[in-house]
Amino acid sequence: MHPIANALPDTLCYLDGEYTPLRDAKVSVLDRGFIFGDGVYEVVPVYEGRPFCFEEHMARLGRSLAELQIDNPLTLDQWRDITMRLAAPGGALPQTVYYQVTRGVALRDHAMPKGLMPTVFAMVNPMKPVPDAVRAAGVSCVTAADFRWQKAHIKATSLLGAVLARQISADAGATETVMFRGEFLSEASSSNVWVVKDGRMSGSPKDELVLAGIRYGLLERLCGDSGTPFELRRIKRDEVFGADELLLSSATKEVLPVVTLDGQPIGKGRPGPIYRKLYAAYQDAKQRNR
Repeated sequence: MHPIANALPDTLCYLDGEYTPLRDAKVSVLDRGFIFGDGVYEVVPVYEGRPFCFEEHMARLGRSLAELQIDNPLTLDQWRDITMRLAAPGGALPQTVYYQVTRGVALRDHAMPKGLMPTVFAMVNPMKPVPDAVRAAGVSCVTAADFRWQKAHIKATSLLGAVLARQISADAGATETVMFRGEFLSEASSSNVWVVKDGRMSGSPKDELVLAGIRYGLLERLCGDSGTPFELRRIKRDEVFGADELLLSSATKEVLPVVTLDGQPIGKGRPGPIYRKLYAAYQDAKQRNR
């Protein structure tokens, strides 16, 4: 047994219809998820035992599966049952449930075989909230060219591009890598990016060049509730550096203020009023779990 196996948690996971300790779960080396990264994934936050924006996450999972021509192997109720069983031992602590569906097991061939049984896997992890001191100070990010493929809207397991992008910021001691396709903002390695200027919040369009996070819809609703203008459009590099505020969003970051980019201050170099308003509204939405 590999030495790391002994360090794996003994929490339950779900694999192809069975619940088993995570350290004991195994898949075939000929699974196309292992060979090709031929699969999709989803991550749902769970607060106080209740999955947050669950149906929106499952709808995105369904869209990603459809893009790969994989039939969704489970119903919405079945996905919900798995989620609740895996999250139950964690009680009220914040958690994330990770789901992965691959095309299944087959002899290695690039063409997509028909009639395979998809491999379905799910596990739970404790969520590590961003510390209050970090939120109060804001975070630093760096930029890079978006060198990933042209179908970033699929939440695919083949994440090497995102891994390489995130390592750029990790090596720089920064929180995220904000990426550009040419002169236009796309997203960060594992977050969406939002630009605030003159009280208006803007994000990249929902197209094949970005993964439209579930927080796209959530933040649009929160902006509407607070009277903050919201739009999706192409955003130029100089607009990002000239923003009054720059925000990241993801399931685990929720919404997070960026105060420096490539060493340059954003706005006044500290978290701004739109961030504070949206973060407070986000916490309220979690409490109401709407």
